[in-house]
Amino acid sequence: MATRRKYKRENELLIDALGPCKIHSPLDRGGGRVSFVADEDRILLNVYADDAFTRCRSGIEPPSFELAGPRKKIYFDPAKTKAAVVTCGGLCPGINSVVRAIVLELYHSYGVRNILGIKYGFQGFIPAYGHEVVEMTPSLVADIHGRGGAFLGMSRGPQDIGQIVDALERLNVSILFTIGGDGTLRASLKIKDEITERGLKTAVIGIPKTIDNDITFVSKTFGFDTAVGAATEAIRSAHNEAISVANGIGLVKVMGRYAGFVAANATLGLPDVNFCLIPEVPFDLEGPKGLLTKLAARIRERGHAVILAAEGAGQEHFKDRPQVKDASGNVQSQDIGHFLKERILEHAKKEGLEVTLKYIDPSYMIRSLSANAVDRIFCGFLGQNAVHAGMAGKTGMLISKWNYNLVHVPFDMATTRQKFVDTKSSLWRSVLESTGQGSMLNDEEG
Repeated sequence: MATRRKYKRENELLIDALGPCKIHSPLDRGGGRVSFVADEDRILLNVYADDAFTRCRSGIEPPSFELAGPRKKIYFDPAKTKAAVVTCGGLCPGINSVVRAIVLELYHSYGVRNILGIKYGFQGFIPAYGHEVVEMTPSLVADIHGRGGAFLGMSRGPQDIGQIVDALERLNVSILFTIGGDGTLRASLKIKDEITERGLKTAVIGIPKTIDNDITFVSKTFGFDTAVGAATEAIRSAHNEAISVANGIGLVKVMGRYAGFVAANATLGLPDVNFCLIPEVPFDLEGPKGLLTKLAARIRERGHAVILAAEGAGQEHFKDRPQVKDASGNVQSQDIGHFLKERILEHAKKEGLEVTLKYIDPSYMIRSLSANAVDRIFCGFLGQNAVHAGMAGKTGMLISKWNYNLVHVPFDMATTRQKFVDTKSSLWRSVLESTGQGSMLNDEEG
């Protein structure tokens, strides 16, 4: 719960603002129908920190985030405000729901009539690509939340920051809403810095998007629940295939280039998985504790097995292969799915085991799905609170769910590092207890 206390401010994680808020919010229609929040409403960065209580006793507030929500006074005059929305990176369930929430909140709650949709990511700002700008209205976005894919289109790869800000100037944009992953957030920070350097009054508000759920200081990203749900259905199919034949093996690959949150949560969501492989936990193939040895023992004992692998798992087995980068400069993961399939079949033949292996990769199907009900609700909250922040003149920040609240997190804080599965956490401990896989490193106990 947010608290208002007169603490010293040295440790607050402050959000940049374009200037003082002097305009009464159109949401303030009297009658107490809107619960306004203030910048003094804070959410602790770490509610479990050992020194949090000591700091409070001493009158120094522990590090805390600014609570998201509508402010009683705003910076931008809605009648003169022009907003722009851009979606970047790869597909993710819920993108359209966020876009819809932003447009409807701007239009109906604040009375903003000039809303632009930028086509195909940051390319849409660059004249050379020739992408048209879309005039966004409530009728245009009314039904897009039920669709998969991206209504405004997406693109990867860096674009010239100067040209992007040139376009914002030409279009006279007051607030830019960027929806994307860590690369988009880093670009958004550069856009904000260029805007500041030029002395412009344009706010930049981010909404984090990644199925992998690997952005720091964001406890959950939209689309994650949908992805986990779809991954569990792939597990169900793999399990049904495995138990329907003698010595059946179901192998499933899911998203998770650097972090195994989807794989770990899907394993707990449908605990038919016997081996869960994530990027954070290396494993051996051969040897007494290696995956292939344990898998063969499982087949001999139980007659079937299900393996779930995040796409970034087992990359230590590809050290001799050249790295390949995508358009955004990210190192692409080697194909752990096909690699495991080949090695499992080779090992089974060597061991004299006749196995039937079915390999399922639902990654692109999951990315293009429409969001489930839980994610659509979450997307609505994110879009609405992004608008509240933008209209209040906040800038250089993203909307994050943290300690069960929506908060404002500075771009530079969220982009310092990635979030990974803590292998000492209750999440990973529960995965190990569910699968019973133990350590798969020959030189490690467990």
